[in-house]
Amino acid sequence: MARPKSKSTAKPARKPAGKAPAKSPRKTAPVQSLSGDADVLARIADALERLAPRRPAAPDLTVADAYVWQPDGELAPVPHVNRVGMSLLQGIDRVRDMLVENTERFAKGLPANNALLWGARGMGKSSLVKASHAAINAARTAKSGPLKLVEIHREDIESLPELMAIARASSFRFIVFCDDLSFDNDDTSYKSLKAVLDGGVEGRPDNVIFYATSNRRHLMSRDMIENERSTAINPGETVEEKVSLSDRFGLWLGFHRCSQDEFLAMVEGYVAYHKINVSPEDLRREALEWATTRGSRSGRVAWQFIQELAGRLGVVLRD
Repeated sequence: MARPKSKSTAKPARKPAGKAPAKSPRKTAPVQSLSGDADVLARIADALERLAPRRPAAPDLTVADAYVWQPDGELAPVPHVNRVGMSLLQGIDRVRDMLVENTERFAKGLPANNALLWGARGMGKSSLVKASHAAINAARTAKSGPLKLVEIHREDIESLPELMAIARASSFRFIVFCDDLSFDNDDTSYKSLKAVLDGGVEGRPDNVIFYATSNRRHLMSRDMIENERSTAINPGETVEEKVSLSDRFGLWLGFHRCSQDEFLAMVEGYVAYHKINVSPEDLRREALEWATTRGSRSGRVAWQFIQELAGRLGVVLRD
């Protein structure tokens, strides 16, 4: 007799709750060609080049003997320098000889000092610097090359290290000239000048000398010095830090108010040079009257009188 089949005790397989979504194939970014990448990089480089500040071109120092330093890093040539002849500078014989001698040594490659021309206004400080430059160049030969005069404005002193870098890379010799140099109480740009003149790592280049003019011996007013003494914790150190700038100038040349005879000598020199026809008596009387109305006697006042006299007499002044 056949044996009955036993019921299976195995549990039925559990059906999945839901069908799993089929996986979509992975998308891959399109691969750019090497030429396309190069084009993109070239466009980025061009855009950055346009945004970057323009690099100043190397200055051509053969087109002139005098230049004006621009704050954007360029040297603007000066084809015609506004100067007075050395023979017309009266009443400053001693300081004239000292500055010319110092400039001659520098032009020959010998040791020379930075010079600070300080003192009374209108007495020919800046005129002497320009006249000395012209006199030295007139005596130099074509083989030795001209001496270059570069004027830097007082407000551009902080860019002086950039000018020094240009001069250091040149074969010419430079007089860097700053007219009417002075500093206010909250002005810190004098520190840049101190480092360039003496005390910095690079120092002053051998082919550069610095001439400055100022009405102040220590390049700052007496009130400013007294204020530093009264407000500083250590007055001596604070004042020393600021007046030490003038110590960087090895040559101090003082200009003082001229006497009546020196003033008349200036006037007579101008009259002879420009060939103004006027009697000595009238010239003396009118010149003294002009100085009295101006309240001072100086080379600037003498030149202003000559312009008035020449204009009144119809005389064209010589260059």
